[in-house]
Amino acid sequence: MLNLVISEKLTTAATMIKQGLAFFFLSLIVVCNAEPIKYADCGSKVGKIASVDILPCPTQPCILQKGKTYSVNVTFNSNVNSETSKAIVHGIIAGLPIPFPIPIDDGCKSGIQCPMNKDQIYNYINELPVKPEYPSIKLVVQWELKDQTNTDYFCFRFPVEISS
Repeated sequence: MLNLVISEKLTTAATMIKQGLAFFFLSLIVVCNAEPIKYADCGSKVGKIASVDILPCPTQPCILQKGKTYSVNVTFNSNVNSETSKAIVHGIIAGLPIPFPIPIDDGCKSGIQCPMNKDQIYNYINELPVKPEYPSIKLVVQWELKDQTNTDYFCFRFPVEISS
């Protein structure tokens, strides 16, 4: 009986280790396959962008397929201390900003450990879901991460094309 209990616990532990390793290697593949994009800074006030990667985005403009989700990874330096951070995303269509909802707008739940400290480098990671009901259109995506005073750590724009 004792051997059976020990055997079950070892099997459970081995399964958890395998799942953890699988997640680690999947994350490593995502980071290694990220595509750096050309972007325009649109007013980073209290931070400085080091790089922006979108996965997958092998060409520009990024062609976003309806019904798929894309990974967004921004490496930036903070110039201020802040307890919070919040992401805001818009699609710019004919010069008008249209809100583009993302699953998690709290930057502190998107790869950043809060509170954020001045002169520290952060790696913001989030997802950009493209809903099937979105129109097929070319537009510019504007992505901002704001501090507790509603000032942009970063703001960048990149061209996309939503496609079926």
